[in-house]
Amino acid sequence: MILTPNTKPFWQGKKLVEMTPEEWEALCDGCAQCCIVKFEDVDSKELFFTDVVCQFLDINACRCTSYTQRTQLVPTCLVLTPALIKQLPWMPATCAYRLLAEGKPLPWWHPLVSGDPQTVHQSGASVRGKVVSEKGLSDAELEQHIKEDE
Repeated sequence: MILTPNTKPFWQGKKLVEMTPEEWEALCDGCAQCCIVKFEDVDSKELFFTDVVCQFLDINACRCTSYTQRTQLVPTCLVLTPALIKQLPWMPATCAYRLLAEGKPLPWWHPLVSGDPQTVHQSGASVRGKVVSEKGLSDAELEQHIKEDE
C-alpha cells in the first residue's frame, strides 16, 4: 500500500473488527510478553507472572515455533480476537491489540511505526534476554520463577 499525505495506516483507519487476517497478524509487535507463563490463584483470581516462557517460543526471535498448531499443543494458548482482547487484563499495557482497543496509538518502537522489526527488542519491550524456556522445568521449578515485582 502506498501512503499519500492523506492516507492513514490501516491501524489508524480501521477498527480491530474491520481488519483483514493479514492486518490483524501484522499488529503483533513480536514482544512475546503474552507467552510468559502465568499462574492464577483459583480463590482470589490474582495473577502471578514468571520469567518463564512457553516451550514453543524461540527466545531469541520472540516468535512461536509452532504457531499454526499452538492451540492444539498448548490448550491454554489463546487465539486472540477483537472481543477477547478486552477480556484479558494480563495482556501487556504495550500490546498493540490492547492499545488499539483502548483507542491509544502504537509506540514508536512498534515495527509498523518504526519500519524495523528489531526496535521492539532494542527498546526493551520484548522478552528477549529476560526469560527462560519452560522446557525441562518441573512445576515446582516453575513456581520458583514467579516474579515478585509484577
